[in-house]
Amino acid sequence: MNKKILIVASIILALDQISKILASIYLKLNKSLVVIPNFFNLTLCHNYGAAWGILQNYKILIIIGTLLAIVLIYHFIFCFKKNKRNDMAFGLLIGGLAGNLIDRIIYGYVRDFFDFYIFKYDYPVFNVADVAIVVGILLLIYATIKGEDVNEDKSSKGRRERKTRQVSSK
Repeated sequence: MNKKILIVASIILALDQISKILASIYLKLNKSLVVIPNFFNLTLCHNYGAAWGILQNYKILIIIGTLLAIVLIYHFIFCFKKNKRNDMAFGLLIGGLAGNLIDRIIYGYVRDFFDFYIFKYDYPVFNVADVAIVVGILLLIYATIKGEDVNEDKSSKGRRERKTRQVSSK
């Protein structure tokens, strides 16, 4: 794996775990600290499920799914074009997934604390890892739209090898 991806993943993992430790120390469970009235609160919650609380109490299934996602992402690192944005995307994804995975393994739940009200909708509470995962996915969607989901070095090498085999077999 690329050094830049590991650096980004490590930074995200550290920020995520430090912010969760601070939230656990300074916030009371399920009690909101109003930061911006009617818009942003800090509310420590324990999420026993996945995104938006789905799959509540299926910890083992979510852990296995997360590990499979990390393996799949590792595979895609080599498929995507090598550039800073894609390195950032993969680092964000791996760091975010690792941050929530650590919580699930150690505590059995994920510690969430960012609580937004957007147009009177109480958005599900989330954390730094969740932000990293969403931004990483958006960056990879953008890369796919731009056609950067194919590593030209890898695909052109494969074409050269096929052509060489075809020529030599004649």
